[in-house]
Amino acid sequence: VMAAIKSLSFTLCVINVSSFTAWSPSAKMLLLNQKQYPAGHARRHFGTRGLQAISTKQEMDVATIEEEEDVATADEGNSETDGAEYKNAATSVLSNFMQKEEEELLNPILSAIDFDATKAAKLPIETLAAVLDYELYTKEWFVTGNVNPTYFSDAFEFQDPDVKLSGIEDYARGVNKLFDQATSRAEIISTEVIDDETITVTWRLSGKVSIGPGGGLTIKPYLVYTDFTIDRDTGLVLFQEDRFDLPQWDILLSALFPFLIGKVTSDPAPPVEERDVAMPTLDGGGG
Repeated sequence: VMAAIKSLSFTLCVINVSSFTAWSPSAKMLLLNQKQYPAGHARRHFGTRGLQAISTKQEMDVATIEEEEDVATADEGNSETDGAEYKNAATSVLSNFMQKEEEELLNPILSAIDFDATKAAKLPIETLAAVLDYELYTKEWFVTGNVNPTYFSDAFEFQDPDVKLSGIEDYARGVNKLFDQATSRAEIISTEVIDDETITVTWRLSGKVSIGPGGGLTIKPYLVYTDFTIDRDTGLVLFQEDRFDLPQWDILLSALFPFLIGKVTSDPAPPVEERDVAMPTLDGGGG
């Protein structure tokens, strides 16, 4: 078992590079363990990390792999998939098993979203939390990407320990592409106001990630804590950061060797009880 755990470093790299191709080229990849968090905050992400496929105009830094800010303008002929050069052979091979851009354009969930919709009027943070709870409970956008852009700032950013990206559209397309839409669930347990600018959502992730051949890897159900930072001036979601209740090695080992679940790795997160969740009444705003 220990040998298997030690061998995960290479396997993790392979899985990481494939999962990262799901995200927009505007994303950045941070080195593992670059950020340190207090004990008890297992801020590790399984599905949204990896080495970025970069174009010839991009430069590799020993600390980060970043796109130049003007790469989209400079490379007008390139898309997320077309014209990209993969610096790692594993990235090139495994990215073939990800959803292609042509398939993404035909996605009925994403094509129905108006990412340029007028932003919602500012709401009390308690009301906003209730709105997000309802929308998440019914749409499960953490895995479907079926977001409501009206509640997100144009300056929205997402971050976990290894990935940082800008824009709610990039986020929505990324999670929709990463998670298997037939099996993945984001079951919302609670949505709570922490302070005057923070809302925390606790949810249970399960299903599959679209990584590798053979239908992808099955995720052992575990809990995720999503912190939304709210812009005090506009009342819109400005920043999202995800935290996890399991260490990275447990999540990965359970996916690769499911027979170890409950023996070497922890048990799956228990089922989520159903709740009656209603959309709050919005007085003169919300949309």
